[in-house]
Amino acid sequence: MALETSPSAPAPVRQIALAISQWVGRLGAVWVEGQMTQVSRRPGVGTVFMTMRDSAADISVPVTCARTLFDSLNPPLVEGASVVIHAKPDYYANRGSLSLVAREIRMVGLGELLARLERRRQLLAAEGLFAAELKKPLPFLPRCVGLITAPGSAAERDVVENARRRWPGVAFETAYAAMQGTRAANEVIDALERLDRAEHVDVIVVARGGGSVEDLLPFSDEALVRAVAGIRTPVVSAIGHEPDTPLLDLVADLRASTPTDAAKHLVPDMVEELKGVSWARDRLRSMIRQLVERESQALAELRARPALADPRNLLDARSVELIDLRDRGRRAFDHVLARAHDDVTHQRARAQALSPLATLERGYAVVQHAGGEVVTSVGGVTDGTPLSIRVADGRIAATTTGVEADSIEESHG
Repeated sequence: MALETSPSAPAPVRQIALAISQWVGRLGAVWVEGQMTQVSRRPGVGTVFMTMRDSAADISVPVTCARTLFDSLNPPLVEGASVVIHAKPDYYANRGSLSLVAREIRMVGLGELLARLERRRQLLAAEGLFAAELKKPLPFLPRCVGLITAPGSAAERDVVENARRRWPGVAFETAYAAMQGTRAANEVIDALERLDRAEHVDVIVVARGGGSVEDLLPFSDEALVRAVAGIRTPVVSAIGHEPDTPLLDLVADLRASTPTDAAKHLVPDMVEELKGVSWARDRLRSMIRQLVERESQALAELRARPALADPRNLLDARSVELIDLRDRGRRAFDHVLARAHDDVTHQRARAQALSPLATLERGYAVVQHAGGEVVTSVGGVTDGTPLSIRVADGRIAATTTGVEADSIEESHG
């Protein structure tokens, strides 16, 4: 029922807000179709906040749903998806805002198509077709670039002209194919296999301009994705514009945001490479010049040393040292000889002093029998006994004529 108010009896704000909340609550749950334009998941909050826009009019309404409901969606809900939600209108009186509390979310139209593509992406990713370790590196300077595009397309012109502007000598082998429609996927696969068999083709580019999701659908075809994953030649995907991400971008060895961007990745920039070569050459020359100067300076320092400036100085010093060593050797040798001579003289004198000849030279003699026995007593000698008397300078043969024994006192006296 309408509130009865008047200038003299106005209703307070809270009463109006509560009345609006009650009136909105009577609407009950409704099915609403629209496009999600904003999705906000705040950390630590159990509610997801979204904005739902009408597909034909510039009208939008806030939508909230439980995080568990949002996380259970497969594929995940993304901005731009068309959906149908079962929601209950709710008026928040404290802030005076109206929102829809979603109880169920379904993809429809383009959203349903995106959902199928997302499920296909998940299955192919689970097989490992998008793994980074499977990506093949692009050649630095390919001999020939294979190009798959539509005849006379702007994408062909962008790739060829920009690549030749960077490296004028680059060669192209173009394989034309439909870039949209039911025949596009099969024709692109045929072109891929044909270029892959060509030994002179080092890299293949699949190029097409932008378009709607439906136009780019052939480049998310499962058979095409598997064909790209199975060929030996590196593949560059240049489909659409930056926001477009068909499955071909994920399986290709390199994803270019546009056909023009693909040309920048295909060949190096000749101007930049020439600058790099010039810089490297100048740096190499500078390093060689510094090396030569450093070695020349070291050689000059070596030549300036006295030993190398006049090698005879070194020989003179060594000659003096050699003469000194020779003289020291001679003096040491003479000293050793003198000591040895003195030692021999002393030893000879001692030997002579101990020799019986020295005793004989003092007048003594050795008396022996004819058989060589030494006569030490008169008891063994009789008259007429032949004797041999040894003196210092020879022997005397004698015969005894008499024997006279000394008395005991005399012999000990």
